[in-house]
Amino acid sequence: MTRDKIIAAALSLFSKNGYEGTSLTEIAKAVGIKKPSIYNHFKSKDEIFLTIYENILWLHVQQVEKLIEDIKGLNAKVQLSQILDLTFQYYIDFEEQSSFLKRSVFFSPENLKEQLHEQFMAAEDAMSAILRTIINKGMENGEIRKGNIDDFIVSYYCLLDGIFIELSYYGVEKMKPRIVNIWNNFWFGFKND
Repeated sequence: MTRDKIIAAALSLFSKNGYEGTSLTEIAKAVGIKKPSIYNHFKSKDEIFLTIYENILWLHVQQVEKLIEDIKGLNAKVQLSQILDLTFQYYIDFEEQSSFLKRSVFFSPENLKEQLHEQFMAAEDAMSAILRTIINKGMENGEIRKGNIDDFIVSYYCLLDGIFIELSYYGVEKMKPRIVNIWNNFWFGFKND
């Protein structure tokens, strides 16, 4: 229970103040414990930060896996569109996690860059396996034009990443109506004529 409270408090502080701007003392105070009590649950601030980062990445992957299980019989266009919608909604519903992720990606703590990169690549590999299956099936069914699957996956990641950034600039209300247009234009480049 205390471990979860530490993670929640640290997430909130890291998402607002960044890694460098958050101390173990502040995390302990937010939880209502003394700083030494944190060491009963975590070895260091680094471990807390890495745990949160990994949790955020894998929560999204797990949500996508569940979605695909629920819609596995649908065509590639619908599956890819629904992953986009789920991801957009994830950024909205998990605002602190999204803020934390942005800070982690753009302002990675120097001492954690390598570990963050490794965790990111592991989560991306899992997502890429999902996308590869969908895109390959779409090509086999004639729904997606023939091409290098990895190029399609990279393009799809650029779409998701672009929406992640645009949401920061424009906010939810301006971005919601744009999503359909963004998707339709993106799909135009994927589809088989």
